[in-house]
Amino acid sequence: MKNAMMTRDYWYDLPEELIAQTPLERRDASRLMVMNRETGEIAHRHFYDIVEYLRPGDCLVMNDSRVLPARLLGHRPSGGAVEVLLLRDLGDKRWECLCKPGRKMQVGSEVIFGNGELTAVVREVQEDGNRVVEFRYEGIFLEVLERLGKMPLPPYIKEELADQERYQTVYSREVGSAAAPTAGLHFTEELLDKIQEKGVNTAFVTLHVGLGTFRPVKAEQITDHHMHSELCMMSEETAAVLNRTKQEGGRIICVGTTSCRTLESLVGEDGRFAAGSKWTDIFIYPGYRFKAMDGLITNFHLPESTLVMLVSAFAGREHVLNAYAEAVKERYRFFSFGDAMCII
Repeated sequence: MKNAMMTRDYWYDLPEELIAQTPLERRDASRLMVMNRETGEIAHRHFYDIVEYLRPGDCLVMNDSRVLPARLLGHRPSGGAVEVLLLRDLGDKRWECLCKPGRKMQVGSEVIFGNGELTAVVREVQEDGNRVVEFRYEGIFLEVLERLGKMPLPPYIKEELADQERYQTVYSREVGSAAAPTAGLHFTEELLDKIQEKGVNTAFVTLHVGLGTFRPVKAEQITDHHMHSELCMMSEETAAVLNRTKQEGGRIICVGTTSCRTLESLVGEDGRFAAGSKWTDIFIYPGYRFKAMDGLITNFHLPESTLVMLVSAFAGREHVLNAYAEAVKERYRFFSFGDAMCII
């Protein structure tokens, strides 16, 4: 089969009503499609059945990044409404932000949030249209954000979120993401306990998810697409667990494409791991040779997205597109609050 390198080769037809707008009441009650990456064979299960597909000695790798309540709704001194989305902390109370309406947010423009406990001034307009914004506040910025900020839900979710914690994984702890590592949303504390009782190791990495995650691939050829950089980190403890797992013949199973990209960015050519951090713009598409990952737990992704390309690199484009067609036929729920897929 020729290597499919055109963006249109990763298109599939998705009825809009299958895009999940709200999370299920129970995190682990979502459906789980299990796919054999060699044969493409599919089984329909529930997420709480995931334990059956993990073996003693395997290692489950999770991204412990926590989403910033990064969506701030404010107004200009003249009264016009403004939305500011925090993208990247530049230090010194300055952030790279996405501002709406952009044309009103020129250098020197001011914004007031809440009762004025947080204000901002635009200091720079970047080439891509993002703004460098300087904030003014008393106390700790994160605490101000917890009070005033909202979750930056993906553009395809139109409903307001009743409980902000449902857009965080139960193990989130390192604040810094503009979007949730959504494959992890299905886990509960109880399910993680069961997994560990079975003799499966767990390890954490951190990749702060940027909004590049939702950026559509506009290039006709996928090789012309450029990924945004994201900061990823691995501790000594995680590196040791991963090296031991490999040495003892266990499988490394990534929860989500962010964990996968972190491992593939930080693994050595010899397949060994060392603690460290780096900005990664790794773009994984068919033809890529995986050095770290043996299995993937992930949600169902947008047509023509880099995430569908990553999953296709791991399990084969034909298998993946067949699985997605089956998911549509079986009325699975798609995207961030949707159902999951386990590829092993």
